[in-house]
Amino acid sequence: MNFMANIESKYNELKEKYSQNCVIPRLKIGNKSADVAIIQGGMGVGISLSGLASAVAREGGIGVIAANAIGMIEPDYFQGHIEANVRALRKEIRRSRESGTGLIGVNIMVAVDCFQELLHAAIEEKVDLLFLGAGLPIKNIPVEKIRAAGVAVVPIVSSGRAAKLIFKSWEKSYNDIPDGVVVEGPKAGGHLGFKYEQIHDPAFQLEVIVPEVVESLKEFEIRHGREIPVVAAGGIFTGEDIYNFFKLGAKGVQLGTRFVATYECDADIRFKEAYVAAKEEDVTIIASPVGLPGRAINNVFLKEVAEGVKKYFRCPSRCLESCGAKDARYCISEALDSARKGELDNGFAFAGSNVYRVGSIVPVKDLMSSLKNQYTMAAICDSLKTEYDRMAEKLAAKRDEYGKALTIAANELQESMKKTTLESELKFKAKMESISESIEQAKVEYNAMLERLSELKEELALASAELSAV
Repeated sequence: MNFMANIESKYNELKEKYSQNCVIPRLKIGNKSADVAIIQGGMGVGISLSGLASAVAREGGIGVIAANAIGMIEPDYFQGHIEANVRALRKEIRRSRESGTGLIGVNIMVAVDCFQELLHAAIEEKVDLLFLGAGLPIKNIPVEKIRAAGVAVVPIVSSGRAAKLIFKSWEKSYNDIPDGVVVEGPKAGGHLGFKYEQIHDPAFQLEVIVPEVVESLKEFEIRHGREIPVVAAGGIFTGEDIYNFFKLGAKGVQLGTRFVATYECDADIRFKEAYVAAKEEDVTIIASPVGLPGRAINNVFLKEVAEGVKKYFRCPSRCLESCGAKDARYCISEALDSARKGELDNGFAFAGSNVYRVGSIVPVKDLMSSLKNQYTMAAICDSLKTEYDRMAEKLAAKRDEYGKALTIAANELQESMKKTTLESELKFKAKMESISESIEQAKVEYNAMLERLSELKEELALASAELSAV
């Protein structure tokens, strides 16, 4: 057997041994269940449409169509943006159904002027899930219509406080609660639900806020007698990241940046190539015209804007109340739409903090497979480390036991030397034989544990190497 075949054989042995906890689990949200607990994040202005969403759904994840400014793919957007948005959304939902199986969600920004129109369209098209962000989905939510259509509702929040507020409001107003929550941290791409000073503050990182949200929802789980899955989002890049957030209490994860660099992503190839070409120093935080910080890949367009250059734009409406269109140097939707079409001199690409780690454009199938393999190896490494630590503790205890036995034997020898009677010699001989047997048994157990510890060390090194390679 050659070296690579031996490595693969060892890897498969490890997977089989630890298989129970080494695969990404299913994700149940309301009455919906995905084979793989991975959600493709909704990326607006035409980045995630039916092409990407259906590809992710076919691989067992949840594909998401972003409704924000989706009408810009229609020819008459500037003649009637609301009608164009609704029409485009319906088309994309139907296309996603035609091109594959699996779960399809729609991401809608609560703060946009046509939120209600988009919301009702998505419900009427009976999408599987609604992801509602950029505001609190509290007022005028057609809950009865949503339930009648069999649609699950998942708010997007950035804190446990926001999650609790939404759930309490739903209880009071609708005698119901949402089906799950996406917690988006400050490493996400696009508009961020954080103040500038919070973006790099350790207290607001995803590792901190996920457990906070999990804890904040426990009272609702108890009261309503059902699990409320928390989905971690923002900066998740590898299968190892996925595994680590599951350990923090998340039941699923949402990734955006990774899915942009796939062949099935609906953006122009030049948009995707900007991700592959991005360096760590290119990732920047911008002041968006809508009044929120956003994370993007710096380019000539953004540099000119920062220098005070005002770009010509047509504003179809005040689509976001917070937008300072009158004083803005560009229209965020137009800039993002230009980038989507590959015209990066007239726009820019939003991206997550880890975009510089994207090495190539791959099929969705390959990306999902890679994430699964990385998760498996992370789980194996964790299981091996846990077993290694337990074995090390047992070994230390056995070493102490062995040492105590030797001390007892020495003491017994000293005592016997003080006595010369036949009876005392016989007792000492019997005692020493008993101690000798205990010592020999301890040595056998010690050596067996030492051998297993050595095996675990080798397996852990192999699993770590495999994790680094996948």
